[in-house]
Order: sequence, then C-alpha cells, then structure tokens
Amino acid sequence: MFWRRLQKFALPLMCLGILAGCSVPRQAEKPEVAKDTTVSLDRYTVPSLASLPETKPRTLSGHYVEVSWGALPGWETDDLKDYWVNFLRNCTGLMRPVGSNMSAPARAAPRAWHAVCSAAFNPKTAPNANDTAQIRKFLQTYLTPWQLETKERKIAEGTVTGYYEPVVQGSRRRGGPYQWPLYAVPDDLLNVELGDLYPELAGKRVRGKLEGNRVVPYESRVQLANKSRQPPVIVWLDDPVDNAFLQIQGSGRVYLAEGPDAGKTIRLAYANHNGHPFVSIGRWLADKGELPLAQASMQNIREWAKKNPSRVQEMLNANPAVVFFREEQISDEGQGPKGAYGIPLGAKRSIAVDTAYVPLGTPVFLDTTMPASSQPLKRMVFAQDTGAAIKGPARADFFWGSGKQAGEMAGRMKQRGQMWLLWPKSAGTPSAR
Repeated sequence: MFWRRLQKFALPLMCLGILAGCSVPRQAEKPEVAKDTTVSLDRYTVPSLASLPETKPRTLSGHYVEVSWGALPGWETDDLKDYWVNFLRNCTGLMRPVGSNMSAPARAAPRAWHAVCSAAFNPKTAPNANDTAQIRKFLQTYLTPWQLETKERKIAEGTVTGYYEPVVQGSRRRGGPYQWPLYAVPDDLLNVELGDLYPELAGKRVRGKLEGNRVVPYESRVQLANKSRQPPVIVWLDDPVDNAFLQIQGSGRVYLAEGPDAGKTIRLAYANHNGHPFVSIGRWLADKGELPLAQASMQNIREWAKKNPSRVQEMLNANPAVVFFREEQISDEGQGPKGAYGIPLGAKRSIAVDTAYVPLGTPVFLDTTMPASSQPLKRMVFAQDTGAAIKGPARADFFWGSGKQAGEMAGRMKQRGQMWLLWPKSAGTPSAR
C-alpha cells in the first residue's frame, strides 16, 4: 500500500532498499525524540495560554464516545501513589508549543490541557501526591473518559505487548569478552522526511547516504561490520544477545565494568537507525528449525547462543537493521529512558501507541491482563511512546521498567486489551495537533 502511494507522487530519489526503512517494527524505529522536557517539577511554571498558539488540528482515525467513570472496568483498584509525579511530568510535555514538523507523531492539543495542568501545579487545587483518593478525585473533577471505538463503532480491542530498558555490561575499549559494538550515529547518514513535501506521508521517512549525486541505501549490519570506516563505537558489550536485544528495545543502561569510566553506568538512548527492515532473530531460528517460534523467547535465544557460539554472528546477520545511539547521563535512577514524547518513561505507567488513534501525551486507562495470564492488569498510564509495529486502535506496548525482572515480564507479554482516553472536561472530543 505504501509503495503504491509513493509511486503516485513519483519521488525519483526513492528506491526499494531505502523504502524498507519506512516499515520497520517498533523495536527498530522510534521517531526523533522531542526536545528534552526533564525539569525540576517543584520549580516548574505552566506557561501562559497566550504562549500556546492555535495550530491546525490533525484528523484522528478513531471514534470516541464519552462515558462515565463507572464505565471503566475496575479503574478504582489502581493504587495511584506513584501516578502523580508522572502526571506532572506529562504536563510539562503537554505544555510545549506544537511545532510545524508534520513528520512528528500527533500530540495532544496543548491549549486543551492548559487549565488542567495549571490546576495540577497549583498547590490550592493539586492533590496530595501520596493520597490515591485525592488523586482520583482530581481526575474525576477535571477529566472525562472517552471510549475508543473502531470506525465500525465497535469497542476497539488490540494486542498489548511489553518492552523494557535492558541493563547490560560493557567497556569503552574493545578487548577480551567486549567484542560487540553499539554505534553512535554515522556522519554520512541521511534522513528524508516525506511529510515535509507530502502531508499524506506525515510521519514517514527514509534513510540512506550520498554516492555522488545519488541517494542510496545505507549499509546493512554485515556491510557495516566489513567496511573500512565504521561508525563511531560508544561501547563494546560482552554478550551478543544483550547487544541484539538492547537494539530491539531501542535503549538501555550499560554498566562499564572495565576501562575508562569503570564502575559508571550510562544510558544509551535511541538516536537513529540504518533504514533496513527489521528481521526477527527469533523467527530466523524458527525458520532454520532451531527453535519452535512459540519458544523463541529471550531466555531460549540466549541458551541457543551459548550452545552454538560459532553460529552467533550468522544469527545476528539475519537482521540487517542496525540501531544507532546517543549517550545520556542517568540523573534519576527511578526514571526510564525518554520515549518519542521527550518525557522519561515511568515504569508500568507509560505505553507506546498508534498516534493516529491516541495522541502523545494523552492519559489513558488500560484494561488488559498480566503477561501469559488471565490476572487483570488495569492501569492508569500515559501515551508517551510510538513505534512502527504499534498500529491500530487499542494497540499498545507497555513499559515495564529497567532490568532483568522487567525484561522477563515484557518478554512474556502478548495480551488483549482495551483503552479509554482521559480528556479535559471542557475541551470536547479528543483532538491532536
């Protein structure tokens, strides 16, 4: 479908190899991160309404039906004691003026949220951050739930998967077990924003490099490893599967076990990728008859790699996509990496969504179940991330946090779920800019 639409516009510099970068899954693609909104919340001041100009609305694909709070199944069972700090942090993103970049994901309209965020930062109207009852009363006072439905007017139901921030071990220097590189963005990588010319293609981009006066596909994983001038390496990891899964997740923490900065932990955040289509190494193992697809978990892939060290590089090379990173300092151990909204993700409070249905910054009530279980998981969360595999109404990726336990939960999660958008009472139907 996308290829036929592109042909319609007859873009002469596009080729099939580059176009692959427009259709990779969430794990291999994230939009360029918005401006850093990490602020000291106790000193934050909500900008004036006049500083948030009216901007042209975007058309959303969902159908939204206003409902009562009682229509949300079990929403009062959620303990909200860790919710409020995430609500305030989300407000700092909501109060950013909207830019003109049509390639950026759709955002909740800032002006619609001004009164709510002003009340949230006002000591006279804000709830006690540790009082679940007060927080729930604030939400009921200022917000209205909107049930997300399909165009056919049916309650939207989608797949809810999980993701997390890996914690791995590495070194600034290559040597010994530290042989698996994580790259910074190459100087010669080009990004072509299609929405800048064709609004119908907003959010679509292709990647490549210049050869003379031609734009050609960027190097694949195998080509990057064999070229004489490789991208700059930020760190070398001691485990190839850790390397692969950190790229799949798009960010992670690296404990520097030796060499320069030994003893320090840094964060690697997604910066870009080489534009090649993502290929699942789990599916590759299944296609080769090495593991049943249903058993291609992180744990089983790791065990296979230990038993087949001579074939590890072959497995990794099956995926031509390479993620490039930027290094960040960890200022707060409790905060996750920044998602596509430029807000640090909150463990069990942030989700990745399809912004055609749920604009970034929107508080959401998510009704799903625990990983590989029928145990209810009913949570107040925030739409703060995106991904090319997260498509359709009620499709979500649930952020579990950092570390091994979060990874185990994320790796088992593939549930069904529904969602309700929470929107300011005076702002009408959910809208996007």
